[in-house]
Amino acid sequence: MRRVKGFTLVELMIVVLILGALAAIAIPRIMGGAQTARISACNTNIDMMNSQIELYYANEGTWPSALTDVTNDPNYFPEGTPVCPFSTAYTYNGTTNRVNTHSH
Repeated sequence: MRRVKGFTLVELMIVVLILGALAAIAIPRIMGGAQTARISACNTNIDMMNSQIELYYANEGTWPSALTDVTNDPNYFPEGTPVCPFSTAYTYNGTTNRVNTHSH
C-alpha cells in the first residue's frame, strides 16, 4: 500500500485555531502600544515647547504673548510647529507661561 504524504484536515484546523488564538492575544497589545506611543509623543511635544518658552524668556527678557511667537520662530523650532498626534491643538496659558497638558 502506498502512503500519501500531506496534512489531514484535523491537523490544518488545529494550526488555524492556534494562529487565531495567537492573533487574538497579539493584536490588542499592538494596538495598545500604538496608543501609548502617541501619548508619549504628545507629552514630549509639550515638554519641548515649554523648554523653548523658557529659552524665549531667557533670550528676549519677556514671556511670549502667544504660543505662535515661539512655534513660528525657526530659531526655536527649525523643523516647524509641533503637531499633536491626536490632532488636538496645543494651548498656551499666559498666566503660567506654559503649554497646557492634554488628557488623551
